[in-house]
Amino acid sequence: MTECGPEAEAVTRGLGFDCHDVSPVVSMRPPWELANWTLPLLELLVIAGAVFALVHAIRRRRAGDPTNLALWWTSLVYLFVIEPPLYFPEWFGLDDIYGFIFAHNQFTVQFMWDRLPLYIIAFYPMISQLAYEVVRSLGIFAQRGALAGSVAVAFVCQVFYEVFDHIGPQLKWWAWNPANAMVNQPMMGSVPMKSALLFASVSLGAMTYLVVRLPGRWRLAAGLPAPLSMVIAGSPASLFGTDVTGQAWVLGAELALIWVAGVWLIVTAQGLPDVSAFARIYPACYLGVMAVFWVTVSGVPITSVVYALTCFAGAGLVLARLYRVRVLV
Repeated sequence: MTECGPEAEAVTRGLGFDCHDVSPVVSMRPPWELANWTLPLLELLVIAGAVFALVHAIRRRRAGDPTNLALWWTSLVYLFVIEPPLYFPEWFGLDDIYGFIFAHNQFTVQFMWDRLPLYIIAFYPMISQLAYEVVRSLGIFAQRGALAGSVAVAFVCQVFYEVFDHIGPQLKWWAWNPANAMVNQPMMGSVPMKSALLFASVSLGAMTYLVVRLPGRWRLAAGLPAPLSMVIAGSPASLFGTDVTGQAWVLGAELALIWVAGVWLIVTAQGLPDVSAFARIYPACYLGVMAVFWVTVSGVPITSVVYALTCFAGAGLVLARLYRVRVLV
């Protein structure tokens, strides 16, 4: 079965299950039967955030601004464009290019041979709304325009996403395929640098830009071309071929540019008077739960603790700036 080849079998067994023994459509299991207590708590955190974001987006739409709701749905379009080729590259004739990349652990609700957890579906609209709503509330879109706002979104996605991304392998939320040097190298601790830059920042920033700029219903189509931004941003590193060190320097330089531009935009933001309940409550809750996960990690870290702490500091800076904005009651 191509859905559970030798590499997938090895990775999933390392997570504690056999990928041959899964449902091709949907599987459900009690939360107390998961690998550890952090898995169901993670599901609750992310799914609740997506629901909270949807409620907020509907309220914004009723108030005359459809951008939040369009971005919420566009994030799902993007999900179904990007995820299946990552899970099953052989279905799309991409196995020689990408190969087997990673596998999720078993969660409470899962789809597609247990490759797609429900919380991952919720993660896309949650993280896109978290970043957009924070940046919108800081006034960057209104005062500096769509491009600057989308760069700020890329930065906010980076700092909030990477505190999650760096701890996931340690808590067995997923596992990368170490044999896939083409996609998963160079690594920053336990996180492929291409994922940290291209997926966690570039594509989400590009998708937000398209949603803000496109008119009407065309916004929902923004999830279709957004993955092309990863190809463009990843091209300089690809020029180094199999030279992992050269790739790392290029990817690191691009990531540094996002940090420099993002910090400057956040620090100089003037803010708006209409900070939403979602922006005031959920990002802090998300970061707080992630901090609990990090505190409870045992054993030798296999990730880049320095970068994870830097992302925590970056997220803290974002929240500090946000809470200085006057809130209308």
